[in-house]
Amino acid sequence: MSEERKYEFSWSLLGNIDEGRPNIGNTTRVEVYRLMQFTFRDVMEKKLGTEETDQLFYDAGKLAGKAFYDHYLKDVVNLSDFINQLQELLRELGIGILRIEQMDMEKGELVLTVSEDLDCSGLPDNGIEICTYDEGFISALLESFTGTPFTVKEIDCWCTGDRTCRFLAKTLELSRVEQEK
Repeated sequence: MSEERKYEFSWSLLGNIDEGRPNIGNTTRVEVYRLMQFTFRDVMEKKLGTEETDQLFYDAGKLAGKAFYDHYLKDVVNLSDFINQLQELLRELGIGILRIEQMDMEKGELVLTVSEDLDCSGLPDNGIEICTYDEGFISALLESFTGTPFTVKEIDCWCTGDRTCRFLAKTLELSRVEQEK
């Protein structure tokens, strides 16, 4: 017997912001977003452990990345337009400032940064890369555009003393080959 889900994601769950918030609109402050994110993380980590919590945040980021792509970017056909529109959207929506540092699509590898990242820019240096949600989000965006699965790992983070979040993205096949070495 399968349990009926109450909150399976669809874009309609975001509601009609104009109707529901006619006076204060669609903006809020970053600390309110982070309050929700880090209280979720704290409760989950206590109940599930750090590794499972990180996996859930990565998976949630992937779900969000796919939904974001389908809602905003699904009609983009070339790589240059995809990157340009993604950069514009992330900045416009206050998520961060995306830059591509290295890109070799034939090899299936990218290095990209997100500055002024919604999740961590301005947090104290705690020696831990915390942007697992972003890893999943970026992974899904790349997979949605290319049709090829990507693994994404944060390699620099504001919380490790860097002043931008840097991510290494590799096609899943490339990642498997490297793990076998």
